[in-house]
Amino acid sequence: MSTQNENGAPKPPTPPDFHIDANEGSDVKKVIAVVSGKGGVGKSSVTAMSAVWARRNGYQTAVMDADITGPSVPKMFGVGYQDLVATEECLYPATTVTGIKVMSMNLLTKQEDAPVIWRSPVITGALKQFWTDVAWGSVDYMFIDMPPGTGDVPLTVFQSFPVDGIIVVTTPQDLVQMIVKKALGMAKLMKVPVLGIVENMSYIKCPHCGEEIHLFGESKVQEIADKENIPVIARIPIDPDMASFMDNGKAEYYECNFMDGLKEVLPEVEL
Repeated sequence: MSTQNENGAPKPPTPPDFHIDANEGSDVKKVIAVVSGKGGVGKSSVTAMSAVWARRNGYQTAVMDADITGPSVPKMFGVGYQDLVATEECLYPATTVTGIKVMSMNLLTKQEDAPVIWRSPVITGALKQFWTDVAWGSVDYMFIDMPPGTGDVPLTVFQSFPVDGIIVVTTPQDLVQMIVKKALGMAKLMKVPVLGIVENMSYIKCPHCGEEIHLFGESKVQEIADKENIPVIARIPIDPDMASFMDNGKAEYYECNFMDGLKEVLPEVEL
């Protein structure tokens, strides 16, 4: 094979392919990463609500908790160490009451509050095993709850997994808007499509008159979305009921239509 172009100049090196194969017991059609540039914006809650929406609409759904050192997804769905099935060949994810498949570091430890004190290479290695060693079965949509920031774990997910798109989570504060732009920038560099933005903690509704109160100031999410030419999927209010359902492992019992915008942006799969 020639190492030169037609004009005789050296060809640029072929970029390395970091993609890894899924477990042979997996058939995952679409992978959606839920990201943000910082913590504390409700990324895990949005991931949980996205999975619940997909399952209620008839899709086979899974959640991979990629926040290895700060996992919270199992608690939201009421699953734990006892729900994980392991054989000599592979692991099988825990399954929630409505059939959502879940894999998280918290499912591998008997104590859910046990700290995971690992260096980055070990963390990314464990994350890859969630893809290679877990038999997910047939999944239409897998939502990946990403850790905050643009470090090793997001880089590993984007380079190693077949990510079909990302959902960016933000809140109304100006500082968060700036950080979200970094997440959008990383997605562009990694050539991963941005499906849309979810603004969490967008407002609180007065229980007496129904007025929307903007605790963090007026939303700028539409301004950013228009500038980046991406849709706003949802504006989610602060709701004590939602927090209670999530805290008590009842995410699937919380009734809302906040995530209905997903039907307009998720890549299609056949039911």
